[in-house]
Parts: sequence; C-alpha cells; structure tokens
Amino acid sequence: MKIALDAVGGDFGLAPNIDGAVHAANAFGVEPILVGPAAKIQAELSARGVAGDPRFEIVDAPDVVEMHEEPSAACKSKPRSSIMVCGDLVAGGKAEGMVSAGHSGATMASVTLWNLKRIPGILRPAIAAPIPTARGVTVLLDAGANVDCKPWHLVQFAQMGSILAKHLYGVENPSVGILTIGEEEGKGNELVKATFPLLKDSGLNFAGSVEGRDVPAGKTDVVVCDAFVGNVVIKTMEGTAAAIVGLLKSEIMSSWRYKLAGLVLKGPLTRLKRRMSYDEYGGAPLVGVNGVVVICHGASNARAISHALKAAKKLAESGLVAALRESAARAPVAEKAPN
Repeated sequence: MKIALDAVGGDFGLAPNIDGAVHAANAFGVEPILVGPAAKIQAELSARGVAGDPRFEIVDAPDVVEMHEEPSAACKSKPRSSIMVCGDLVAGGKAEGMVSAGHSGATMASVTLWNLKRIPGILRPAIAAPIPTARGVTVLLDAGANVDCKPWHLVQFAQMGSILAKHLYGVENPSVGILTIGEEEGKGNELVKATFPLLKDSGLNFAGSVEGRDVPAGKTDVVVCDAFVGNVVIKTMEGTAAAIVGLLKSEIMSSWRYKLAGLVLKGPLTRLKRRMSYDEYGGAPLVGVNGVVVICHGASNARAISHALKAAKKLAESGLVAALRESAARAPVAEKAPN
C-alpha cells in the first residue's frame, strides 16, 4: 500500500516525517512515497539505516509551499512543490492516498482545484476531524475547510461523515447530530434552524441537537457544523486536554505521597493521555475529493505522522472514495440546492 507523504510538511521539517514513515512501514505495512528534496530525504534515510530499503520510494519535489503564502497562488506558481506532487501521485494512480502536515489551505487547493478535483455531486469537500470521546471516536465536520455554509452543505457533510464513520471506525449505522446551543429543535442560529428539518428528512440516523458538552461525551458518532465553529471546537478541546494533563502532572509532583500514587496510576494515566491526544489519530481526512487525503496538524510529531499514514492506508483499503461517489450519485444534494 503506497501512500505519498509530504516529507517537508509541518513545523519541524523532515525529521518527524521520516521517523513517522519508518515507524508506519515497520508497524503498519505502509510503503511511503517520500516527496520532497531528494538529496535531503536520502540523507535522512541513511542516518536511520534504511537507505536502499525498497519500501521507501523517493520522489523529488524541490519546492515547498510556505505557511505565509496564499494557497491557490502558491500551488499555481510551484507545480513541483511537495504538496502538489503528492496530489499528482494520487491522481495518477501511483499512490493510494496522501498525507501532509504542511499548509492545509494549499493541500485543499491542490487537491480540489488541480489534481484530484471534487467527486461529482459533492458541493464542498470537508475536513472530518476525529475527536476522542467517552464512547470512542466522534467525527466532526467541517473542521476547517468551509467557514461560511448553507444548510445543504451541512446535510452533505452529514452524509459524508456517516460514510467515513462506517469505513474508518466500523460504525454500522452512525448517529448524526447538529452542533447548536440547546437541546430543543428551535434553538440555534439561522443556519442550524434551516438545516434541522433537512437532516430529519435525509434518511440518516439523525439524533437531533448536540450541545458543546455533548461532543466529548460522544452523544453522536457524527457532528456537523460550519468550519468556523468546528475549528474552534477542535482547538478548544486540544487545549483543554493539554491543560488537564499539565495540571494533573503538576499536582502529582507537588508531594511525595502524590508521586507514589502517580507511580501506581502511571499505566492508566499514560493510556488516558494517549487516548486524548491527536497523535493517536494522526490527522483528519479531507472527504469529498477523488482520492484519500489526510491533513495533519502542523505540529505533528513522528507518532502522529505514523498514525496518519496508517489511517490513509485503512481508508484506501476500505473503499471510502467509491462509497462517497455512490452516495453523491444516489442522493444528489446539488440538484436540490439553490444557486
């Protein structure tokens, strides 16, 4: 299973990407295509003792889309950037999917405007972020691609999120909720009020309203909202999880009695930390395009990159894209949506 990896994407450059690729190859059977400056990638592989290993293919991409650059303009002016080349490899059938911790806007521009394009019938691709919850994992979308949405966009996000939950997490009949400020049907802004009846008539397993406190509780398997709200939710939960871990560590270190208790509870606390960390999920799939794309946090470490490659492999094997095409053809929201 060949997955293209943007080897220079992210805040920390080559090192975590190469380390993550090596781990994914050893642990998950991924064969990474490492995309970036070939000589530098070769040097990193040599330093890890895997130079010449046939599992690691190198594709030269001398340019990098920097974080300050405007996405579309950068993609157009840098066709040999690592992000653009990754998309080209997927579009050309040389890779089964791609992973990038680089410029997320450029990743979305590259795959939607240049190489993969939208699945016919999909109005807007969406970032589907996995959220660790008390019940397992909830898929929240959109988490960053579409700040301003219409009701029919949210309906299609719900359709795509349900398919993703089934293919990636094995949920047979995913429940869907709409993020709002109260349990009653009439609560929320105009977008929520207009979307609610459409979701009720969508044929999905619609469970109604989801409040902010319901998201970490795992009230539904899928939560839909616009990307402005979704991104705030994601970042707030990431910050809260980090703060809780930090405060707990500080309390444990405050006395010798607590330190002893910490030793006893080290195993459960370590497992809890991992369960709350985005590293375990690697990244968020971009659903609605003609290929598997996983977008990672810019601060991703090697573990996050490894798990993102694992997720991309699983999505490619699951037939997600074919299922999304079939759903878009069977339930053409675009035909019902006003211009």
